[in-house]
Amino acid sequence: MHVLFREGVAGSRQKERAGKLLDFAWRELLDGGNVLARLQHDEPISPVPLEVYATFHELGHRHPGLESALEVCRRTTTWTALEMMPNRRLGVLNAERKLGLPPSSDFDQAVARTWLGQLPEPWTVQLHIAYDLTHTVFHLTNWGEAPERIPPAIADYLTRYLPAWMEDWADLEHWDLLGELLVVDACLPLPTLDAELWERYAAAQSATGAMPIQRRMPQGDAARVFDLVHHPTLVAAFASAMATSRALSAVG
Repeated sequence: MHVLFREGVAGSRQKERAGKLLDFAWRELLDGGNVLARLQHDEPISPVPLEVYATFHELGHRHPGLESALEVCRRTTTWTALEMMPNRRLGVLNAERKLGLPPSSDFDQAVARTWLGQLPEPWTVQLHIAYDLTHTVFHLTNWGEAPERIPPAIADYLTRYLPAWMEDWADLEHWDLLGELLVVDACLPLPTLDAELWERYAAAQSATGAMPIQRRMPQGDAARVFDLVHHPTLVAAFASAMATSRALSAVG
């Protein structure tokens, strides 16, 4: 939703709606940040409150109590020693950057520790590795806001191999992962914006706008269906906004 608001490619009315929905989430779902403050109090070393707060901080929302508590935790050795996946470490560093905080570790070194940062054999990519590499790009670029932050060697690697990966996951009809890979494509210096792939991706979307994870829409209890499709549907909105934005930039 933040990407839709930021890119504004769906028009002023949709941008206004996205902004109102984000304000509602801060005010009602997060109780003005109090939910995040309680979570941080219960799990002081968890980076999740910081990462969620960073997005709303970008939109102008503030919670001084949470910021003070986070600063105390960030002074601990555990904050930098906490074991996590390399791309998750990038997420923490990106959140710190969005909040204007000093980085808790070196960003370039963190990139180098990721799977993508080591430019491995492209044929070794499988499901979980593919999700890892997409999130490395998301954190590098702040969810597509700054594509120029992708190091040239990584951009060249992705330019060479991403089209084959997208084709593979399209053939498997894994729409959730394909959507994330389409976002990565939109972040490259010269995105392919492959029309045929986009047509296949769009054809998988249901009449309600929901996107299945893989193959076709699940059936059954509405709550269960929502749980299964909410992520791929958000990814579809993310991918569409990014691709449209890049296409319009190219025309402009």
